[in-house]
Amino acid sequence: MNLTQLLTEGVFDKGILKAVFMAGGPGSGKSYVASQIFGIPKKVNVSVSGLKSVNSDTEFEALLRKYGFETFGTGKLEIDKWPDEVFKMVAGGDEDTPPGAHGTITVRTRAKQLTKKRKKLYMQGRLGMIIDGTGHDYAKLKKEKEELEKIGYDCYMVFVNTSLEVAHKRNEERDRTLPKNILEKSWKDVQANIGKFQGLFGRNFVLVDNSKFLKPEQAQKKFSMIVKKYIDRFITKPIKNRIGKAWVKHQLILRSKK
Repeated sequence: MNLTQLLTEGVFDKGILKAVFMAGGPGSGKSYVASQIFGIPKKVNVSVSGLKSVNSDTEFEALLRKYGFETFGTGKLEIDKWPDEVFKMVAGGDEDTPPGAHGTITVRTRAKQLTKKRKKLYMQGRLGMIIDGTGHDYAKLKKEKEELEKIGYDCYMVFVNTSLEVAHKRNEERDRTLPKNILEKSWKDVQANIGKFQGLFGRNFVLVDNSKFLKPEQAQKKFSMIVKKYIDRFITKPIKNRIGKAWVKHQLILRSKK
């Protein structure tokens, strides 16, 4: 399904004018939790819940495959095993690295550009979105939320949290690890924003503790409860934003005249 097809759903799109922010520090398992809650298939930007995924990592992986960076004979993208100099040259850092930070247009930069373009199109159609990020930059996320609300969106945040001990352990299990001091600083920075995010989103905020290892059946039970109690309720309830209500009303009037 291409962007044009997605945008034609318009006012009848499931999750119209709903935006869910995903946030979490290094080693929190945010990507895993997002996949469990929203059921986002690999290589697809649409979740089972109908929300459109806005994640530069998805674009990044797609571009790497397009440019032939899979490991020969396996078809896998083993980025964590790349030498540091190759990683910096191709990837240009992680999702928090500013575009052009290494003085060149890296694959990561291109992925961010494509993600920004995709998000803009989703916003034009007022489509529901899952916006993936770290929560490291509070001011940036706050501005993003305000921009969405100005055009009618209701916003929600799912914050995935873990202890520093678990974050270190998960980091050590990776082939490409973050230096301990950088991981700790990033973890502390994100932790310092939890209270701010709770204040910013109010009742539209849920904190998911992902410190414990869960068996498949335990994980399914836990995340099914989160979906039923928080996510589905947010997505399906009527739009509260008065600008959003007015937009929907206007769209319905336009459709009735066709």
